[in-house]
Amino acid sequence: MYLKGVGPVRGKLLEDELGIATLRDLLYTAPRRYIDRRRIYRIRELEETMADVQVAGRFVRFDMEGEGARKRLTALFTDGESMMQVVWFNRHKQIASAYTPGTTYLLLGKPNAFKGTWSMAHPEVEVYDPSRPPEGLRGVYPLTESLRRRGFTLRTLPQLVAALWQSHPAVKDTLPASLLAKYRLMPLQDALHQIHNPTSPALLQQARERLKFEELFFLELHILRYARARNRRLRGQVFTTVGECFNRFFSEVLPFPLTGAQKRVLREIRQDTRTGAQMNRLLQGDVGSGKTLVAFMSMLLAVDNGCQACLLAPTEILAAQHFETISAWGEKIGLNVRLLTGSTRAKARREIDEGLQSGSINLLIGTHAVIEDRVKFHNLGMAVIDEQHRFGVAQRARIWGKNEIPPHVLVMTATPIPRTLAMTLYGDLQVSVIDELPPGRKPITTMLRYDAQRHSMWCGVGSELRAGRQVYVVVPLISENEKLSLRSLEEAYAAVCDIFPDYTVARVHGRMKPSEKDFQMQLFASGEARILVATTVIEVGVNVPNASVMVIENAERFGLSQLHQLRGRVGRGADKSYCILMTHEKISPITRKRLEIMTSTTDGFLIAEADMNMRGPGDMEGTQQSGLALNLRHASLATDGQILTLAREAAEAVLNGTPRLDKSPGEGGSETGFAIQLTDAEAASLSAELTYRFAADKDWGIIS
Repeated sequence: MYLKGVGPVRGKLLEDELGIATLRDLLYTAPRRYIDRRRIYRIRELEETMADVQVAGRFVRFDMEGEGARKRLTALFTDGESMMQVVWFNRHKQIASAYTPGTTYLLLGKPNAFKGTWSMAHPEVEVYDPSRPPEGLRGVYPLTESLRRRGFTLRTLPQLVAALWQSHPAVKDTLPASLLAKYRLMPLQDALHQIHNPTSPALLQQARERLKFEELFFLELHILRYARARNRRLRGQVFTTVGECFNRFFSEVLPFPLTGAQKRVLREIRQDTRTGAQMNRLLQGDVGSGKTLVAFMSMLLAVDNGCQACLLAPTEILAAQHFETISAWGEKIGLNVRLLTGSTRAKARREIDEGLQSGSINLLIGTHAVIEDRVKFHNLGMAVIDEQHRFGVAQRARIWGKNEIPPHVLVMTATPIPRTLAMTLYGDLQVSVIDELPPGRKPITTMLRYDAQRHSMWCGVGSELRAGRQVYVVVPLISENEKLSLRSLEEAYAAVCDIFPDYTVARVHGRMKPSEKDFQMQLFASGEARILVATTVIEVGVNVPNASVMVIENAERFGLSQLHQLRGRVGRGADKSYCILMTHEKISPITRKRLEIMTSTTDGFLIAEADMNMRGPGDMEGTQQSGLALNLRHASLATDGQILTLAREAAEAVLNGTPRLDKSPGEGGSETGFAIQLTDAEAASLSAELTYRFAADKDWGIIS
């Protein structure tokens, strides 16, 4: 607010609209794109898809139109061949007196077409001299409609940046000189000058890479130093034995041979649990890849070493299905497995509480009820968290307090996470991937169908029903919404009952009481109901091997990862399975492309990469619960994977060479591997920068 040209009112506007609260915020606010000043368009060349463009010509006349709040100043503008209208909704007298007919001007603004006539609203205007045309690249900064109404133009932010450089001509670099040299990075002051006023495309690219690297470097340094500090503080149970339970299950009960990927992950978990440090491992595996089996065998390691284990699931349906599978396996080797949910009756809860404290219960499967204070274990050695993004950070952290020595933690997800996002969101976790499907699984055929093809779609569904199989129908809404022309559960349920009157139809949605939901789900799971109409409540944890068709209504309303999760509800048996994406004909090219990605591959990791590239990492399911603010100004986890890898390497090198950044007084640090030794001044500077950037996330590494 004290910068020349700002003041209290403008300062508040900039903070509210663009998040610019400090001089530093302004300096790091880059233009959203750049205009080649040499490119001047003719009016006949304009297209509605264009962003801001330059047009040269003369004003023919000015007119005042409308009254009161709808009053506006309009002008007719010509480039000598064609005409367009220019409109201003405020500052009418000032504008009308500033520009005169007959003078040649250069207009910069976004073209709009209405009934064959081109127009520009609130363009930037400057006198144009054809003998001295503008050169170079011109940054176009973000500008909201509210700012435009308050007098901000495309010139405002460049003027403020120029005033900032005038009052603060020198900027101290945030990175050590050794890093700048090793990675051939542009000095910060040069990079910021080039971002705001680029002198060439090549130097602009170097400036962008410098700012992206810096942003990702501090993000990775933040994650890694807390991960190291936490790992030193938190010791873990030492599992020295692969004992009777594990070996009996492997040799006598294992329902099918382990895949190579499952064996690899079990070896990684085995190695983690032998070190004496607490294991924190993320297990990624596509739908149907066998994560539950790996989790169960990991829990057997805990039992063989005198510990208990628990598995947390986000819903009662999923917890019950895990219990059904795991208790069947556990009974065959003499384990006591119990289920604890919010619906567990008081008498059973008392028995579970006593069994956990005495140690007679080996494995506990449950929902959020497991993390309640009243639940106490005799010796909890392994905690498995399924669909981890459904649990908030604080909820996941509470499981650590269930034992004097924190249990080893295995978090699982069937929502594939792109490598760059996993490196950042879960940078303090070791990552395992099950990238093979068990033998015998048939690929699911995915088809995109439109409303006009609905009759033939239902004919195909009827063929599957007559063959004895079952069908899911998923809709985006529970009840009809006048504002949204979407298929509702009520509408779809009535239609399905009408089309297939000879079959029992169940329905499930999130507003049902748990008992009613369980009853309807059991109807479908038992085969009594052949069709289930549901919302996305069945996205995870529903396992009906006889279901061979998944119909998703208004598929354009779902993200790719969510569609992939829903598709994973079928293809669990021996029969050929189908996923049908229903949508209407009038969808955008981007939406059509998204849906066609689903029809072209069943690889969840490819789909996750495409989803992040199209929607950005901030929209990926679960990232908002990660406990880490991904407010990246310059870098993108979707497109800057190579820079992220280098930034992580640099962060590790700094911590290896400068242990005082990640240790408490009196602790030692790692001196092995590639290292960069910092001076005391450089270490102090990095610590100050970390504190500034991540003040709100200071406890993230401890509780994530």
